[in-house]
Amino acid sequence: MLGSLANAWKVPDLRQKLLFTAMIIALYRLGAFVPLPGVNREVLAGGGLDTDNAVTGLFSAFTGGAFNNLSVFALGIMPYITAAITMQLMTVAIPRLQELSREGETGQQKITQYTRYLTLGLAFIQSVAMSFYFSTAQGQGALSGAGPIDYFLVVITLTTGVMLTMWLGELISQHGLGNGISLIITAAIISQAPSALTSLYEDGNVLNIVILGILALMIITAIVFVNEGQRRIPITYAKKQVGRRMSQGGTTYLPMKVNMAGVIPIIFASSLLIFPTALGQFAGGNPDSIMYRLSLFFAPGEPAYLFLFAILIIAFTYFYTAVQFNPVEHAENLKKSGGYVPGIRPGQPTALYLNGVLTRLTLFGSLFLASVAVVPYFITGALNTSIFLGGTAMLIVVGVSLDFLRQLESQLMMRNYEGFLKKK
Repeated sequence: MLGSLANAWKVPDLRQKLLFTAMIIALYRLGAFVPLPGVNREVLAGGGLDTDNAVTGLFSAFTGGAFNNLSVFALGIMPYITAAITMQLMTVAIPRLQELSREGETGQQKITQYTRYLTLGLAFIQSVAMSFYFSTAQGQGALSGAGPIDYFLVVITLTTGVMLTMWLGELISQHGLGNGISLIITAAIISQAPSALTSLYEDGNVLNIVILGILALMIITAIVFVNEGQRRIPITYAKKQVGRRMSQGGTTYLPMKVNMAGVIPIIFASSLLIFPTALGQFAGGNPDSIMYRLSLFFAPGEPAYLFLFAILIIAFTYFYTAVQFNPVEHAENLKKSGGYVPGIRPGQPTALYLNGVLTRLTLFGSLFLASVAVVPYFITGALNTSIFLGGTAMLIVVGVSLDFLRQLESQLMMRNYEGFLKKK
């Protein structure tokens, strides 16, 4: 990767893209330290919100500390991600959206516009909930004594912060390198690494440091191996005559990724399981209330939480993979284009064959995702350390890094004509 970056820096066009991407990410990180209007200065002076509980810890991790700092980017980019996933699922269920998805670039622009509207609505709702949370004891009274005008300003500022973050991500995708939204999330996660390493060093246990370092390398290796793994199904195209021309047949393959769902199932499962804990805290944390007891029962790291977490990840992996890959549609497309899988009849038999392969691949991919998400909790408990080795964060960082590297290498390949122009 360092070699690719060094080569890209020598190309003026790519150098400008890299500098533009770095500048936008720096602006986003700067916004993570700009406080909300009307926030209690004593809370800010005390270092912001306490992130020891599951809700604030999750928000702080995915916003790069912006939530803990009570900044204008406290909601991060999560409303946009929720809206994008929702629109992707609705595209399969709603015929009108299916038609738009088949209209090429024009239809995709309309779906993108709908996603922005949905993001605005979700950001407004979450901003209202967040403003009330900041005024409670769990929010350390960050908005204690605030009036209606102050609440209104906080809601508008948080909503604007989400839309501004979405716009910054789109700017990177259009004028920089890589997927802007993914890079912003990755930058937020990586920004928490120095404090985690400092805590690990202050822990003073050399054995824990060595074990966690080895496990981190093993997890990263496994993530790269599974993310890059694919089953290549051979496809043969028969010769056919179009008018007076005879088209040549050939052999290619249909790549089916092992982890086709990516990190989406973990995000879905985390969002659902964090709900009981959030309700218990927003209810005031009364030990006698049912909500509080339920939040303790499903607290992160508890057996019930880990069991349901793994089950939900496996279920969501199958669900999201089914949304991403339709065996019947692929089989019909192959039949129309004159392609077939050797030894399998076109049409329904091909669809059944693809579905069988997809089911086996998804089983392995779902078990892998569940292991990456759940095993770190056991490791933390066994080592008796407060340092958490986040499998979800590592999945995101490694996946985005691989995608960024692929785009960078493709840009370098497009600009390298030496092999074609070199004289023999």
